[in-house]
Amino acid sequence: MEVGGRLRALRELYGLSQRELAKRAGVTNGMISQIEQDRVSPSIGSLKKILDGLSISIADFFTQDIGSPVQAFFDRDEMPDLGSGPVNLFLVAAGRKNRQMSMLREVYAPGADTGEDMLQHEGEEAGVVVRGCMEITVGSETRLLRPGDAYYFESRIPHRFRNPGEVEAEIVSANSPPTF
Repeated sequence: MEVGGRLRALRELYGLSQRELAKRAGVTNGMISQIEQDRVSPSIGSLKKILDGLSISIADFFTQDIGSPVQAFFDRDEMPDLGSGPVNLFLVAAGRKNRQMSMLREVYAPGADTGEDMLQHEGEEAGVVVRGCMEITVGSETRLLRPGDAYYFESRIPHRFRNPGEVEAEIVSANSPPTF
């Protein structure tokens, strides 16, 4: 596919008019139209400026399969369980290339925890308890969180998760950069 056809397909995938893309990129809509019709070949600088309006790199523009949209929705059976034993870690968008975060639905059986050894890795993580209660230790501080309570911390600080309750606990969490 030529540059013009790729640009048109990508613009339409994002649901943008030529005018809206031109406004985002700081170029004229006539320029977008001419490129899409392959009447002009944009310079690398012009193409980068236009693609910045779509938040896509030049490399991705030429290598991404633009004809098929990136999956945006996931049924529960499309989320692999990366946990073990009494801890289930269901990863959203497991097959997505170049993910910038890990989004998880975490389910802990009564008494389950992440282990005696504290977890520690680069990045940040956050979550909200949606069911049950969770005891979360970050560094030397331990808190019991109930539905609606949340956490956010630097992941390099040693941390641990434990369900001290008698019912399953569930958390929806995210961490960046992705650890899974």
